[in-house]
Amino acid sequence: MGADRSRRKFIGTAGAAALVSCLPGTPVANAAARARRQKDGPLRPFGFVIHGGAGTIERDKMTAEREAAYRSKLTEALAAGFEVLRKGGPGLDAVVAAIVLLEDSPLFNAGKGAVFTAEGTNELDSSIMDGRTLKAGAVAGLKRVKNPIRLARLVMEQSPHVMMTGEGAETFARQKGVELVDPKYFYTEERWQQLQRRKEEEEKQTPPKQSDLRTPGGPPDEKKFGTVGAVCLDREGNLSAGTSTGGMTYKKFGRVGDSPIIGAGTYANNETCAVSCTGDGEYFIRSVVAHDISAAMKYGGKSLREAADLVLAGVGKLGGGGGLVAIDRRGNFATPFNTSGMYRGFVGPDGKPHVQIYKD
Repeated sequence: MGADRSRRKFIGTAGAAALVSCLPGTPVANAAARARRQKDGPLRPFGFVIHGGAGTIERDKMTAEREAAYRSKLTEALAAGFEVLRKGGPGLDAVVAAIVLLEDSPLFNAGKGAVFTAEGTNELDSSIMDGRTLKAGAVAGLKRVKNPIRLARLVMEQSPHVMMTGEGAETFARQKGVELVDPKYFYTEERWQQLQRRKEEEEKQTPPKQSDLRTPGGPPDEKKFGTVGAVCLDREGNLSAGTSTGGMTYKKFGRVGDSPIIGAGTYANNETCAVSCTGDGEYFIRSVVAHDISAAMKYGGKSLREAADLVLAGVGKLGGGGGLVAIDRRGNFATPFNTSGMYRGFVGPDGKPHVQIYKD
């Protein structure tokens, strides 16, 4: 499994001296800590990890300009989340701030860059979860909501429900003053051409059934997953997770993947970890990936890294491709994936963003 070398702890690994010096009680940091406490309040460890999708992402097929664009946008999203955390803001705010930036970018399969369904429309899904309260919100099948992650949070905080779909969700959005756009807003030429190529390919083959999908990598020709997500440990010690997606190119019949399903694509629990997934949604749903990682930690005594590797390996055995980002209550984080690449990044208390795309 193409495990990623960035799995580490925000405190005590890469940039260890800089990160440890941020913590109260560290001898070399006393003077600096006192100065920063006066400005920003008591210092606590925190961390923020994001992804922009996993799939067939190969260095030799990526232009320098496109790679720079991805790195720039991921860095911007990390900075947005970090700024919230630096000021002592809640992790939920950081998660939303980062995901909104990614939803607004045509580079990713979420919001503005969403892929097209077989009918030539865009259908957006999103979810968010608060690890402190175990409250969650999710939306699916949206066609007019500019930033689905914002609506998911409103479902969590201002409704008695966990999930809303389609027209009902958009009625709720209007009542809450969420920004709606003309469906044409989501159009990008690149995604439209992806749909045309997929239609041509589909005409030449028999659509697979669930029992046929056993080749590693998932459904035929489904090589890229641009779902976005973020996980966070804030300065109060609370965990948060959020995910947003446009689904899969050429999806039919109102198909919904794992991204808006709590426990499959998104999960957060202060006792264990926060997780956001990307990949072949059907397999992540069947494996209940996000919650299973938490359960492996809580009931099996696994570390975050062990749990993430174990659960993702199970997805691979079923034939699913993808990856995830996760962080635990001590600041350890993991970004495993079983594809050739995953857009991902992390930032810790030192404020230095780290962005990665390939396996090494």
